[in-house]
Amino acid sequence: MLRASLWTRSLAPQQLARVEAETQVRTLPVGVPACRKGEPVEHWIGVIDGLVKMTSVTPEGKTTTFLGVTSGGWFGEGSLLKDRTRKYDVVTLRESIVAYMPRATFEWLLDSSIEFNRFLLMQLNERLGQFIAMVEYERLLETDARVARSLASLFNPVLYPEQATEVQLSQEEVGYLTGISRQRANQALQVLEKAGLLKVEYGRIRILDLEGLRSFT
Repeated sequence: MLRASLWTRSLAPQQLARVEAETQVRTLPVGVPACRKGEPVEHWIGVIDGLVKMTSVTPEGKTTTFLGVTSGGWFGEGSLLKDRTRKYDVVTLRESIVAYMPRATFEWLLDSSIEFNRFLLMQLNERLGQFIAMVEYERLLETDARVARSLASLFNPVLYPEQATEVQLSQEEVGYLTGISRQRANQALQVLEKAGLLKVEYGRIRILDLEGLRSFT
């Protein structure tokens, strides 16, 4: 399963063998934390199959969701490089297969693989662009457009190279990822469906026009 990840394709056989030997893979049910805010940062984490949300809850109970990570996506490299405690919770939105690479393995790859370093630079740059875009969408776009951009972000070819043209995603999960109610998410999806950009099916969304979602206003 690890070999489906974009960064593993450039590793030498002996490097890949060590990664596979030292990386743990777990199957997590829906609603379970893949990692918790405040925990020591000891792993680089990948979603082999499934969907998780990166979120934070204030002491007053207010919740904000930063982004969703779908199949093929890895996260937490920034925390491994600079932090000792995690700054967010990551919770499964459906049953997910999640990989945990130990810090020691991650640091060994940094020291031994130019290709891995190049991948991380590309990943960090792509993630920075994603967060800048999220701030822009939140401040400048109406709700329907924010839903469109949020869905389009799940099909980023750098961050989620294994994502196909459809995603298993309920209206409630769309709401979680966009920070709106299930009812408002339903309304936005209807607007986008009428515009011919996607097709809402039971428990999934099929993308018909990805570029249209990325530019929807």
